[in-house]
Amino acid sequence: MTYLDGELGIARIPDYPGAWNGLQLENGGNVTRVAAAVDASLPVIGKAVAAGADLLVVHHGMFWQGLPPVRGAMFRKLKMAMDAGLAVYSAHLPLDVHPEWGNNILLARALGLESCQPFLDWKGLSVGLLGNMPMERESLAKRLGGIVAGPVHICPAGPPQVARIAVITGGAGSEVAAVASAGADTLITGEGPHWSFPLAEELGVNVLYAGHYATETFGVKALAHALNHRFGLPWSFLDHPTGL
Repeated sequence: MTYLDGELGIARIPDYPGAWNGLQLENGGNVTRVAAAVDASLPVIGKAVAAGADLLVVHHGMFWQGLPPVRGAMFRKLKMAMDAGLAVYSAHLPLDVHPEWGNNILLARALGLESCQPFLDWKGLSVGLLGNMPMERESLAKRLGGIVAGPVHICPAGPPQVARIAVITGGAGSEVAAVASAGADTLITGEGPHWSFPLAEELGVNVLYAGHYATETFGVKALAHALNHRFGLPWSFLDHPTGL
């Protein structure tokens, strides 16, 4: 896992306390097949074991609620993984912001945003991207829906003809004020709190909510593909959408 730690900057990039970026569960040291998924949930662990994987790379790891007692679902999840020799590697913000494998840059490129620049400081880390793309708002929403293969909920509070677009994957709807301050007329994110919609109306910013899960499938796929390219490891993506 030294390769991933180094490429992702695990040691230097800050994150939320429950993220625990890096190798969360080791196996005997042998990796022959990689599975990629958004969440290290019990159903996903089961799918990884069934797929014959011995390394699961995820965006959301096993300890988001802290370090719980090892019983119930946590016990079953760990036991299933350990019995099968499945290691679990998690990368949250280091994967969101990565300039090549990151959720933000991959979604921005898929949309066709130009001149993308990092913005939105969090503990010294730029967690979003700003880019340019003149387009009608409805056409942008349609393109986004095709990319994430799902519905896009629109807050049509900004101009119908968009130009300056912010991309922050996941649950970044609460950053709508920062997006407005940065001069963007449109925010593309996964989800946000209820109040982000009326605040966007007051600030005159379009918000396109495309799903937390749906906007964060890109990075883990890129990570698994990089492992395939570097080490020749076969991989598969385990789709387990939440609908959120």
